[in-house]
Amino acid sequence: MAKRSRSEKGLPLQSQNPTVDEPTRIRLNQILQEFKNSNEKEYKFDATLSKNERALVHQISQKMGMKSKSSGTAKQRQISVFKTVHKVDADTGLENLPYFAFSEEAQAVLGVLYAHHPPGDGQLVEEMDRRHNDKTDKTRQIKDDTFSKPSMSKAEISEKLEAFSSRMNKTPAKRKITAQRSKLPIAAFKDVITSTVESHQQVVLISGETGCGKTTQVPQYILDHAWGKGEACKIVCTQPRRISAMSVAERIASERGETIGENIGYKIRLESKGGKNSSVVLCTTGILLRVLCSFSKCLSRSNTGTMKNNEFEITHIIMDEIHERDRYSDFMMAVVRDMLPSHPHLRLILMSATIDAERFSQYFGGCPVILVPGFTHPVRTFYLEDVLSIVKYKKENHLDNALLNNVTDNNDLSKDDKVSLDEAIHLAWSNDDCDPLLELVTSKGSPKIFNYQHSLTGLTPLMVFAGKGRVGDMCVLLSFGADCHLRSKAGVTALEIAEQENQRETAEILKKHRDSASSNSMEGQKLLDKYLTTVNPEIVDVVLIEQLIRKICMDSKDGGILVFLPGWDEINRTRERLLQSPFFNNSRFTIMSLHSMVPAKEQKKVFLHPPPGCRKIVLSTNIAETAITIDDIVYVIDTGRMKEKSYDPYSNVQTLQSSWVSKASAKQREGRAGRCQPGICYHLYSKYRAASLPDFQVPELRRMPIEELCLQVKMIDPSCKLEEYLSKTLDPPVFESIRNAVAALQDIGALSIDEELTELGEKLGSLPVHPLTCKLIFFAILMNCLDPALTLACASDYRDPFTIPLSLGEKRLAADAKAELASLYGGYGDQLAVIAAFECWHNARTMGLESWFSSQYFVSLTTMHMLHGMRRQLQTELIRSGLIQGDVSRYNVNSHNPGILHAVLVAGLYPMVGTLITPKGAKRVVVETASGHKVRLHQHSVNYKLQSKVAVGRPLVVLDEITRGDGGSMCTRNCTLVGSLPLLLLSGEIAVAPAEDNIDDPNGEDDDEGSESDGATEDDIEFDNKPGEHCENKSCEQGEDKVMSSPDNAVRVIMDRWLYFESRALDVAQLYCLRERLSAAILHKVSHPREPLPPALEASVNAIVHILSSDGLLGMPDQFSKSGGAMASLEVPLVSAQTQTSQKKSLSLSSCRPSNGNLENHAPNSQHVSSRR
Repeated sequence: MAKRSRSEKGLPLQSQNPTVDEPTRIRLNQILQEFKNSNEKEYKFDATLSKNERALVHQISQKMGMKSKSSGTAKQRQISVFKTVHKVDADTGLENLPYFAFSEEAQAVLGVLYAHHPPGDGQLVEEMDRRHNDKTDKTRQIKDDTFSKPSMSKAEISEKLEAFSSRMNKTPAKRKITAQRSKLPIAAFKDVITSTVESHQQVVLISGETGCGKTTQVPQYILDHAWGKGEACKIVCTQPRRISAMSVAERIASERGETIGENIGYKIRLESKGGKNSSVVLCTTGILLRVLCSFSKCLSRSNTGTMKNNEFEITHIIMDEIHERDRYSDFMMAVVRDMLPSHPHLRLILMSATIDAERFSQYFGGCPVILVPGFTHPVRTFYLEDVLSIVKYKKENHLDNALLNNVTDNNDLSKDDKVSLDEAIHLAWSNDDCDPLLELVTSKGSPKIFNYQHSLTGLTPLMVFAGKGRVGDMCVLLSFGADCHLRSKAGVTALEIAEQENQRETAEILKKHRDSASSNSMEGQKLLDKYLTTVNPEIVDVVLIEQLIRKICMDSKDGGILVFLPGWDEINRTRERLLQSPFFNNSRFTIMSLHSMVPAKEQKKVFLHPPPGCRKIVLSTNIAETAITIDDIVYVIDTGRMKEKSYDPYSNVQTLQSSWVSKASAKQREGRAGRCQPGICYHLYSKYRAASLPDFQVPELRRMPIEELCLQVKMIDPSCKLEEYLSKTLDPPVFESIRNAVAALQDIGALSIDEELTELGEKLGSLPVHPLTCKLIFFAILMNCLDPALTLACASDYRDPFTIPLSLGEKRLAADAKAELASLYGGYGDQLAVIAAFECWHNARTMGLESWFSSQYFVSLTTMHMLHGMRRQLQTELIRSGLIQGDVSRYNVNSHNPGILHAVLVAGLYPMVGTLITPKGAKRVVVETASGHKVRLHQHSVNYKLQSKVAVGRPLVVLDEITRGDGGSMCTRNCTLVGSLPLLLLSGEIAVAPAEDNIDDPNGEDDDEGSESDGATEDDIEFDNKPGEHCENKSCEQGEDKVMSSPDNAVRVIMDRWLYFESRALDVAQLYCLRERLSAAILHKVSHPREPLPPALEASVNAIVHILSSDGLLGMPDQFSKSGGAMASLEVPLVSAQTQTSQKKSLSLSSCRPSNGNLENHAPNSQHVSSRR
């Protein structure tokens, strides 16, 4: 192996490798994880830890987002670990605060507004109260009948059956499909499945290994059974991923010889095929969850408890892959379990791998379990100790049978196999009839056969052959990896049985084999101990990977190699390492990367077989674990690491860190080598580490934000307590997750301060997008800025369209291209780049330059087409709900107005707000959040290279999410600089205090918990909480407050209790009124979508549009805010792909009108600034 430098001076903490043995590493990590999940604030280790062990604790604590400190001297030195409490820097001070004031143009608009609709207008209050107290919305929504049962007579069903039978017998290809279906392991259980589902048991669990056929066959078995009885049915099958729902639906339709969308359909978020006439509908779990929540809400609100007009028509729910424990599946199981008693016709079929099946059964009261065996070829396994020996002894071929001692067979023995083995072992031992046993061993050779122990005596085939003196048969078993250390129920091993039976030759062979194995084990342990002193086991060793791949290629002639790596960085490092070697950088090898950010065209190449003489090496994340099958893979290298997106509820921060896989995932990775032929798996972690891996990954409900689920709970039962309801799930979320979700929903007005569902919250929960995204859409409709909002909503639900090129030169070009796109909307915003990319792509598509544009600007065509379809579906949902009507283009007259566009961004991203600062001694700017976190900008952000001078004045930033990486530092991938007015209009809370008061840090340690004084009296500070009362009344009540007693009083505005602005009392009073009227307008729009706004609200919205147009960028750095107004010229220079000359074509963002009328055919200038009429 290549030598590594041991000098670690100057290395970041996470790059260092304290010399600590593996058992201690694992123990310390478990202690810190348990502390992090506890309610304790501090954990102190005793003084027995060594210097290296303390260094490791520092390293692990930093990665977990905690602080650590050593104290004491010599043998009394101890280390303490603390949960981090972040605060905004105290030395930022309140000097030179940004000044908020409306411009002269805005003041003129406000003057006109308040002249016609003054703040104290009692008529406006009465009108708003009347409209908001209406009990029902008279508007009628178009019903989505995707989940309604087909209306078919027995004759029609009979015709369908005959047509199906005719199609499947028509051609050899169709007959071949039928034959293949009959050979699947699940086929033998068809009658058992249908009869159990038909019985009085409402819940059935089908537990089967990957490859048994349960996903595609069970829906068809139930459908054919129902049609055979002349009954119509509605079978809804859930999948955790969009791609799975679509591909499974297409597979089932193909097997039945029909087109997708007829009897078989699918519905995923914002995309669907089929409808009421589809008897089987595949969908994502989240889609069905919304349907169930909507039905439960309607049922709970009906007086009689029955609903003739809205009867629940789903007859069967099939939940697949429940062992993956995604948050929607776990929550839906709780919802369906509550529904079953009141819906006796409903059948629930749970489908899972054999992992933890018993626990799922108990959750549903001990429901029946149908065990279905799968089939995978035998897989030989090596661990790190073995790999180190393999690469050390380069001259020996490690693929010789004598060295293949470890074989993993993922196929469980059936009851018949066990009975046969018991009988064969008994015959061989009692009657000396070894032929049946020998036949079983040779015909079904696998570790479970070789090491099978008789149910009564505990004898194994090896013990029998050793005791009977069958030297040749015994040697074959040893070469195949039979375990000579097993003991019978009498407590003896194969060697001891040979000695008892006086079989000297077999005893001698067993002694040599045992000693050799012991010697190899000791040598392997020495190599492992030496290796772990120089290499951090939590950092992927690309040197070892390269050496192992080279050894595999030297010892074998063909067979694809699949390497499981945590993420893109490790894929890139491994790829570069291989390409640097002349051994791999030639036509004998093709190296491919498999990652969600790799263009789809490149991803598809992994399924192609390489030409003769060329070997395929695939570098992949865990996407290759279950979602896909590459049929020519023979060798799997498992680093044991994965990048897992998780959520730390204690710091309210998401994490994206490399972690150890579970035993279940390790088993899946092994199985990739034996999917289509026998294979070999190399685990790059020790056997000790393998034994210490968790059985399963942490359920998603306990490691992801749950705002959406909490809102759905309230939609189901508005009076329930969230914690009580969620406690019904299989593994309930921690209290902190629920508390954070409630706070987020309160921030956007979905829940009241008493955690009651608001009218706005009900509307937010009714659309098929995240609650935060809903508010973005509602605001954008009012502002006539719909197109950008649709793009952002769909990109946040799916992914942004930018791809990651592989070469260094192309990476620079990609960064420049993204910055160029962002500049079309004023620059300095990753979200702006996404908006511009979609609009430019759309226009390029109409000009026939789609492919050229995608390659030049490094965007994924697949993603663009997906976003295009999702936008269309979301727009259809908005039309269906009445939120947009008539000519859609009129909702886009302000889509290119920068001030309004920035406000739309704020509406969708709030409360993810920060300020841009340059820390002392730092070269790059970072974002500081309300909690005091310092968040660095990701290198792929267009703002990554912002100069420190930009941070002067602490400009405001909105961001999509914050993640904590392996090093413990926090990072944001997408952010945009914004002005102060959009945030002051849309924030959850603003307060006002006298300018001369010295207000302390509201998060300071001296304040009592929950204190709101911040250095001023309650009479001095007015808090404008989430808008709910009418500003007219509030203005009258607060008119005599001394803070606001004079229009020209200098005041200090505090937003969300941490962001400060200087202002005048008059500007703040006008801002209060605009906030209240904007909130009332949004609520009116979503409550009465087809009704016009009351005149005062209509005039107020018009005024806000004009004010944002003139003042929306104020507070941003000078070079951005000076542009003002609307963008009149937005062009992307494109070189014509046809001419291939230097002549340029301009792809104007405003020159091409799309077919659906969403993209305006002109960029609005100041005359086009308008709200919806």
